[in-house]
Amino acid sequence: MPKLESFDYIVVGAGSAGCVLAHRLSEDPSVTVLLLEAGEPAAVDEAKIPAAFSSLFKTRWDWNYETAPQEHLGGKRAFWPRMKALGGCSAMNAMIYIRGHRADYDAWRDEFGAKGWGYDDVLPTFVRMEHNTRFGAPYHGRGGPVHVEDRRFTHELTHAWVRAAVASGLPANPDFNGAEQLGAGLYQVTCKEGRRCSTADAYLAPALRRPNLTVRTGALATRIVLQGLRAIGVDYVQNGAPLRAHANLEVVLAGGAINSPQLLMLSGIGPAAHLGDMGIEVAVDLPGVGENLHDHPVTPMLWWTKGTTDIAVDHVNLPRVLQWQLAGRGPLTSNIGEGGAFFSTRSGQDAPNIQIIVAPTGFYDHGLREARGRMFTAGVTLIDVASRGRLRLRSADPRWRPALDPAYFSEPADREAVLLGFRKVAEIARAPEVARFLDRPFIPERLDGISDDAARDHIRKWTQTLYHPVGTCRMGTGAMAVVDPELRVRGVAGLRVADASIMPKIVRGNTNAPAILIGEKAADLLLGRTTAIAVPERAGRAAASPRTHEEKYA
Repeated sequence: MPKLESFDYIVVGAGSAGCVLAHRLSEDPSVTVLLLEAGEPAAVDEAKIPAAFSSLFKTRWDWNYETAPQEHLGGKRAFWPRMKALGGCSAMNAMIYIRGHRADYDAWRDEFGAKGWGYDDVLPTFVRMEHNTRFGAPYHGRGGPVHVEDRRFTHELTHAWVRAAVASGLPANPDFNGAEQLGAGLYQVTCKEGRRCSTADAYLAPALRRPNLTVRTGALATRIVLQGLRAIGVDYVQNGAPLRAHANLEVVLAGGAINSPQLLMLSGIGPAAHLGDMGIEVAVDLPGVGENLHDHPVTPMLWWTKGTTDIAVDHVNLPRVLQWQLAGRGPLTSNIGEGGAFFSTRSGQDAPNIQIIVAPTGFYDHGLREARGRMFTAGVTLIDVASRGRLRLRSADPRWRPALDPAYFSEPADREAVLLGFRKVAEIARAPEVARFLDRPFIPERLDGISDDAARDHIRKWTQTLYHPVGTCRMGTGAMAVVDPELRVRGVAGLRVADASIMPKIVRGNTNAPAILIGEKAADLLLGRTTAIAVPERAGRAAASPRTHEEKYA
């Protein structure tokens, strides 16, 4: 019989949302909180050095997932790294701080029935959770846990590309999280004084001294314990020993778009036919669990460069490491994906469908290939995704990785949008502001006169994940919704999901800030709190120094 402990709340997963929940719930000294995490503390420099994030891929810190063969990527399996440590993917990502477009959250509310999740509803929470070192009201906050800053190092190639994008017709945008998202500019990052600031740093570390918070690492959740149709606890394994924790109030899953639906299905909550095939007794037939899986695909375009340096080739050395260690400065404070743009390939659209991320080095195949020389990368990212796939179990054993099929480019509109984005980036690369640094294309090998068919071949061959899987426990109403707008699992009392899996539709941009938002909103819902901050009018830009940025890139 597993050892039994009792807590008021059990949070499964110490990632971007789970650390938030642990912090916020334990602010109330009258409740007890257990946080379960399968990984360990991310106690390595690579998890703190911004430029080193990809060195964590395929290590002991990585869940190291792989998709099913993708028909529209030439039959290849896509590698999906996910951090297995306190902080989750906020301890492994490229730290780009993007909230998404107003239309994303309004669609959650209007198209999927997620009342309380429209843009005007979530903006106050974004403002509350943020400490932005540059921008202020009305779109940004000061004093929140999430530290957002301008990078301490930005390469000349990134500045040159932004100038080229503006010269090619995109507006200069100093703040992608302000009044407008369209345009070209530099990304802000979730760093503090040149070092990564994960949710383990921002939320969990300050809460660890609280006696009402218990954190268990190396603890793999294996099943949600049900009593009838109520969740009353969690079974988990730690150091090879089976353990059980009882939840007096609620269990909250915050394992992300892969682990949360997997745990639901292992516990008998999911599509009845599939659970039957796995030999799992059905507790609640919930057909939406594991459906709606989608992700941002990114297609890299690379050039050999001339007359400039390369982050990987020229700046990864002992003097630069010492500069970062001693002062938190220098090229290693680069998050690699330093700048970019948002634009629409569809005329007359206010909301973008393409995001560009540029890097002053050769970043392709997840950065796992050793640098061959000085290069520049522009990643064409589809951010308004029509294609949908699914997640399924491969075994009733919780140690088995689930089957993942994002069905990349299964909708032809997705393929054509990326092709148009590819064409726009090729156009920007011809602008003299950046062309003087670009020697010749590397992948694809030629751009001048490249046919649509050749460009499509390039897209099929080189497209990879931007590390943003979402949607597998969709929030909203209707038969395929898994959680309601208060994040309660349909048909099961005392059980919620709070992570990127609840997104009905992926946001237009990097998903870490929205995942933190989901943790904050979940805590508010559990504790019955509201966030009262004035919501700005749509007209006008954020108040913080847009003129400086626009003059710089005009």
